[in-house]
Amino acid sequence: METSFIILLAIGLAMDCFAVSVTGGAANKPVFSQRLLMALAFGLFQAFMPLLGFLAGQGFIEQIQSVDHWLAFSILLFIGGKMIYEGIKSKKEADGGRAIKNFFKWHALLSLAVATSIDALATGLIFVPYENLIWQAVLIIGTCSFLFSLLGSYLGSYCRGKISFRAELFGGIILIVIGAKILLDHLVLT
Repeated sequence: METSFIILLAIGLAMDCFAVSVTGGAANKPVFSQRLLMALAFGLFQAFMPLLGFLAGQGFIEQIQSVDHWLAFSILLFIGGKMIYEGIKSKKEADGGRAIKNFFKWHALLSLAVATSIDALATGLIFVPYENLIWQAVLIIGTCSFLFSLLGSYLGSYCRGKISFRAELFGGIILIVIGAKILLDHLVLT
């Protein structure tokens, strides 16, 4: 696994954070400290969850190594498909005129940070056979989520109703492509 794949994985995972941040920036008028708090919460949770998944997977490393490529493909296909589905569903719900809540209250922020990072928990299993890359992955995933969240909140505020970008769809497609690449590389090389 190369650093470029970790960066693409991080971008794919950060799309949930980005989408929520854009929505939060558009729905509310956050000040810099609120934007920073959201970005920190999303970045920390996105970084912590793969580490937690990795640690949980350490107990059954022998069983994972023989099917790691299928496991990575399945996880990324599921997460990517879920993100695409949620992107389509959220567009339909937005068209229905759902009520907007304050994304920057501490309890909403915490629940959003957990919700956007659940997918990252499963990706930690992908790194079980690549133990030497877990800290690099944690750093890249956390940093990418932080930056995309900060950017998203500003973009949401700036664009308030002007444009519509479906980040979940983009992120889902990236994750599925990465999963397919991992599977194809393993099947072709063996």
